[in-house]
Amino acid sequence: MRKKKELISLIVPCYNEQEALPIFYEEASKVLATMNVDYEFVMVDDGSKDDTFRILKQLSEKDEHVRYISFSRNFGKEAAMYAGFCHAKGDYVAVMDADMQDPPALLPQMLEILEGGEYDSVATRRVTRKGESKVRSFFARMFYKIINMISDAEIVDGARDFRLMRREMVDAIVSMSEYNRFSKGIFGWIGFRTYWLPFENVERVAGTTKWSFWGLFRYAISGIINFSEFPLEVASGFGITMTIIAFVMLVFIIVRKLLFGDPVAGWASTMCVIIFIGGIQLLCLGIMGQYIGKTYMETKKRPQYIVARTNIEKNANKG
Repeated sequence: MRKKKELISLIVPCYNEQEALPIFYEEASKVLATMNVDYEFVMVDDGSKDDTFRILKQLSEKDEHVRYISFSRNFGKEAAMYAGFCHAKGDYVAVMDADMQDPPALLPQMLEILEGGEYDSVATRRVTRKGESKVRSFFARMFYKIINMISDAEIVDGARDFRLMRREMVDAIVSMSEYNRFSKGIFGWIGFRTYWLPFENVERVAGTTKWSFWGLFRYAISGIINFSEFPLEVASGFGITMTIIAFVMLVFIIVRKLLFGDPVAGWASTMCVIIFIGGIQLLCLGIMGQYIGKTYMETKKRPQYIVARTNIEKNANKG
């Protein structure tokens, strides 16, 4: 039995979650009440256009455990999670979605594992993808395989953002104040001992997903660029390979002309080669442009989010 009740912070990014939020709050509150811990909700309204903020305000008025941050506009889930990390006060901190795809019922087991002292984090991973399209599942699995091959960040297939962490790990995450964030990569890059807790996929309790296929694709590309220089190495490889091929072909054409007096023919094939090389050049420029763009955004030092309304005291952890 604990000598002192620890504080658990639940960071809950919310974007247009008016249907799911009350259900999540009721379920999570019931689970936390059975855990013999102090707790707080750090609800982050990521510029919702529905009644999410009104619901958050109502919850905070009836329950002192509810703290909220409302952004001036939609800054994205990564910014919402970072804001939660900056303002969470808990000895243990969890990130959870409001749609109930991260079951609150797992929290007692996760806390028990951490209290064993062997691990710094308990992370969840889906062992099934029930309710997800086959195409989306295929590309998701391919992404995990690719990023694990080309980066230093270990990302487990099926990993969710839902995890419970010790304070030390949270402080390490907050110290990484980069503008271009990819939390799954950050969790893996900072290290710490992590226990992976498998669970079967749970569908949304209400509302619709905010992630389109194109949005997930862009997010995956961002993750690869943020945690790997492999695309730049590929671009360099293309350049070296095409230079060698061009030199060999030039020698071949000169030798053929000198020895056999053969005129250079084949306008169509020449144009195909030019277009092919031009395409590779544009691809390589695009890859380099992605890295330059990320660097440009970092050098601007813009805030990752802007708070419009909050019930959190001003002297909270810096955001």
